[in-house]
Amino acid sequence: MRRRRFKFRNLWVALAASAACAAGDSAAWGQACCAGSGAVTPGRLALHESALAGVQLKAGDVLSSFDANGRVAPSPPGASELDFEQDVFGAIRVLNRGQIALLVPLVETYRASGGLSEFGGGVGDINVSARYDFTLTGASRVLPGIAALAGLTIPTGTPPDAPNLGPLATGATGIGAFQGNAGLAVEQAFGPWLVNATAIVAQRTARTVGVPPNQVHERLGAQWTFLAAVVYTLPSELALAASASYLVEGDATIGGVDGYGTSHRLPTFTLSGVVPLSDTWRIQGALFDNPPIMQFGLNQSATAGLIATVVKSWT
Repeated sequence: MRRRRFKFRNLWVALAASAACAAGDSAAWGQACCAGSGAVTPGRLALHESALAGVQLKAGDVLSSFDANGRVAPSPPGASELDFEQDVFGAIRVLNRGQIALLVPLVETYRASGGLSEFGGGVGDINVSARYDFTLTGASRVLPGIAALAGLTIPTGTPPDAPNLGPLATGATGIGAFQGNAGLAVEQAFGPWLVNATAIVAQRTARTVGVPPNQVHERLGAQWTFLAAVVYTLPSELALAASASYLVEGDATIGGVDGYGTSHRLPTFTLSGVVPLSDTWRIQGALFDNPPIMQFGLNQSATAGLIATVVKSWT
């Protein structure tokens, strides 16, 4: 089952229900906090913002893959895959320190293999997420910002086992199950620098796949994602960020038995930047890559790509 693309979106949404930033006794601390947060997660609200809406465009090229033993193999001659996604998202502040976000994706895939080529896609899995900040980033030089994260992925996309997907299954746009996320984020500003560490665990509901008499009851394994990011904010409020994440997913349960060899691992490195166009408009660009490092990945494709985002906010 191909799930690489969907995990990336779920990670973004889990983080995108933004944290509020508090300007401390240094203007640079407040600036790094409020401007820098958008360089990692475009859906984050700054301290003075009450809501935002945006559009995010993604394009990725599958260059290689990790097998079940962590070995890396380049895409074979004549085989290729291009992944595209267009996300519409929004966030609104609630209860002063809380925020709720919604993301609706459109997903497309071009795939070529064995002399065949195919393009397909459609609506993906819709995501709803929330964040509550117990302490605010930059409010204290000692105590960092600490926030709880929660999210729900709704299976509105087409699962990979659906009929009529095409011979290369490019019509698959979702995982076919509900997914709940819970996480913790810790963040602190040091002058113009912002440092973030986040851990998220996701669990999917069980589902039945196939048609009688060959139906199978399965449940995907628990999925952990760890992210670390460093952001530098210039006096102009242009912010540059480098982040690394690592996804670890356990074996699936198939027919009540652990599916040995079905676990997943995938590292992702991202370089991004956010440019404020005005007090209420900003744009972001990012480069991401799943580096083909032996043993770091497992049962996943390795992709490199681009992300472009436009955000409009309201105070």
